[in-house]
Amino acid sequence: VCHMEFSVGFRSWGWLKLHSVIPNPPWVCHKKHLSKEPVLVIMLPCTIPKRHVAVKYAQLLGYPETSLLICKVNRVRLDYGHMVNFVWTFNHIALLFSSRGGAHVALKIIKNVEKYKEAARLEINVLERINERDPENKNLCVRMFDWFDYHGHMCLSFELLALSTFDFLKENNYLPYSISQVRHMAYQICLAVKFLHDHKLTHTDLKPENILFVNSDFTITYNIEKKREERTVKSTAVRVVDFGSATFDHEHHSTIVSTRHYRAPEVILELGWSQPCDVWSIGCILFEYYLGFTLFQTHDNREHLAMMERILGPVPSRMIRKTRKQKYFYRGRLDWDENSSAGRYVRENCKPLRRYILSEAEEHHQLFDLIEAMLEYEPSKRITLAVALRHPFFQSPINANDQPPGKSWEGNRDISR
Repeated sequence: VCHMEFSVGFRSWGWLKLHSVIPNPPWVCHKKHLSKEPVLVIMLPCTIPKRHVAVKYAQLLGYPETSLLICKVNRVRLDYGHMVNFVWTFNHIALLFSSRGGAHVALKIIKNVEKYKEAARLEINVLERINERDPENKNLCVRMFDWFDYHGHMCLSFELLALSTFDFLKENNYLPYSISQVRHMAYQICLAVKFLHDHKLTHTDLKPENILFVNSDFTITYNIEKKREERTVKSTAVRVVDFGSATFDHEHHSTIVSTRHYRAPEVILELGWSQPCDVWSIGCILFEYYLGFTLFQTHDNREHLAMMERILGPVPSRMIRKTRKQKYFYRGRLDWDENSSAGRYVRENCKPLRRYILSEAEEHHQLFDLIEAMLEYEPSKRITLAVALRHPFFQSPINANDQPPGKSWEGNRDISR
């Protein structure tokens, strides 16, 4: 009998860890591998001939090629019933495997295309700087263990994490996180991104997909009223990932950054951006954790600005005067027809920010006070993360089972529940 523990990649940077004991699975076991020696298992989609990359990495880990088992499959059957697809992303394939001693690492292999390789070099530079400034990994950014260039493929190895906070939300039918879970995740995100800002870095692509759980194991309860199972993640310890777009203060700043729904107004209006654009993104993320849906659900600049005005009030006149995007404005106001179909959509689906609060309890109002400060139009007036970490929302536990996020959290940066 061959007993194996393995993990399978899920979504672009969300990792779904699946552990199983399978007796003699035909797609894994082969007579020559049934030995007492540790076996490194790397699973590749059958269309990708990257055995040479896998062999190279196995050698770096100290495995002889004879102990390397590469499974080329499009779909892997787990426990003789559960199907898991290998997922492609736009510029790399993610491989997960067990390393010696039972630890798990993630290997990110970049396509042998120059623009992707250059992006990988920039990401490696950022990750190496993070490692230098945080050798003990206290600041909750994903840890890069190693990297190498093999036959033109940039290969990066990382600590293996679990589902992204978005994927967990999606798998849970978009059931929002509890207020205490939002608090714990918010504190960690602010802490991690403050660390970046302190070292003159802007992440530029913060979103729930780029916040990963360390462990996404969950408990299940059955909601009789809604006739559905509901999941509660056991641990809300998270890590910030994906530094492919991270930018140092002295580097060239692209005109447009951030994923649409989390994009700050100064980016849309092309007024220039810096660290405050990350703070705006965090405000959008916290709203999404709390409600289970995106605050600004749009793909159009004008509609995006209209949603902002509906939720947050008018765009400041100073920003309107300074922007080159005058086509969005008329006589100092947003050029927006509220009677159009788009106008009716915004009016019916958006409302002032405070009207989204689900409870009159103080902690809920504290959260929205923080979100409101993060969604300040003017970057210079937007709350900094140093100030945000001292916000009343983070100061006291809600019940006896919650760890206080104030001083005791600051003394233990791992802050795992």
